[in-house]
Amino acid sequence: MRKIKNYNLYLVTGEEYSSNRTTLEIVTAAINAGVTIVQMREKKKSFEELKKLGAALKCVCRENNVLFIVNDDIFLAKAIDADGVHLGEEDIKKYPLNIAREILGDDKIIGVSTHSIEEALRVSPMPEVDYIAFGPLFYTKTKNYSIGINDVREVSLKSAKPVVFIGGIDLDNIDLVLARGAKNIAVIRAITEAEDVEGKVKLLKNKIKQYENKN
Repeated sequence: MRKIKNYNLYLVTGEEYSSNRTTLEIVTAAINAGVTIVQMREKKKSFEELKKLGAALKCVCRENNVLFIVNDDIFLAKAIDADGVHLGEEDIKKYPLNIAREILGDDKIIGVSTHSIEEALRVSPMPEVDYIAFGPLFYTKTKNYSIGINDVREVSLKSAKPVVFIGGIDLDNIDLVLARGAKNIAVIRAITEAEDVEGKVKLLKNKIKQYENKN
């Protein structure tokens, strides 16, 4: 069974936030520079387009021992044999976690989005859940709100599962998050909009590594 370990740089894709590179090109470059988890999150593609892209991304990830997660769609994740799925609140309403686990099987990863400390501590002990995402911490184009960083330390200490912090994180604020005990950082635009994808990944990864070495 593949599980989430700590001190990951987690890339969430988004072709609408990409400049001059395809999602496959960005993911390949990001993996080469040190990204350890990739989530395919493409809101403007059909199921068939996602299957094709997902198959290509999975190959790159598997070749490099990088976890490959599909956003939202349990059946797409199953169809392309992804390592797991990431589910938001609306997804769980459609497919409760016990059903999602039944469909995917015990060897796949299920991640869940949470947006408050109460929600995080309620969801994280659930047996079907392998990790939680917590955010958005800062303003981001993908959400119309942010929850701040006051609860980062408490969530990190009290969550029963690994926590991936997300939402507007970049080089100018990543230290604020890591210094409060965060061990896993997820980004979209910080990497996809970067002129130098490899360079940006290395800088973000080095920040995470610095805090890993302190612990």
